Amino acid sequence: MVKQIVSATISIWVGISSIQAQVKSNSGSNYEYPSRCLGVELDGSITVESYGKGRNYQDATEQAKKKAVFDVIFYGIKEGNGGCNSNPLVFAPNPQELYSEFISNFFKDNGKYTEFISLSDERISNKFNRNAKKGNQAQQRMVVVRVDREGLKKYLIENKIN
Repeated sequence: MVKQIVSATISIWVGISSIQAQVKSNSGSNYEYPSRCLGVELDGSITVESYGKGRNYQDATEQAKKKAVFDVIFYGIKEGNGGCNSNPLVFAPNPQELYSEFISNFFKDNGKYTEFISLSDERISNKFNRNAKKGNQAQQRMVVVRVDREGLKKYLIENKIN
């Protein structure tokens, strides 16, 4: 009876240890962090905390900016401060398929999306010491970016993306 209890206890402990090891190994840069609303400005722009993955620091930072704008347009910002309008600007079940040409042109490097973002809300300490998660092959960076939601809305209407 004692051997059975000890055996059962050891197997439970081994099972818990393996689950903890899996959680630790999965908590690297493979996790997708949602964009979070930090606040709304009086001009209609929103301040968003966004994460991006890339092969180096600059690439990960650019991907985070693109993700912030993409989320505002197609997914809405649902996390963070409740003051943000969480509705997307474009309601589409699969935006990558429906708007593939628009997305590839708008979000290309130094593309049109840069006209609707600003890093003015990011503190100087964050620029030097951004929250970074390094994996074996990629880096993940967090940036605080201000997205001109109203300007984006006008641009999308003018270009018949809605």
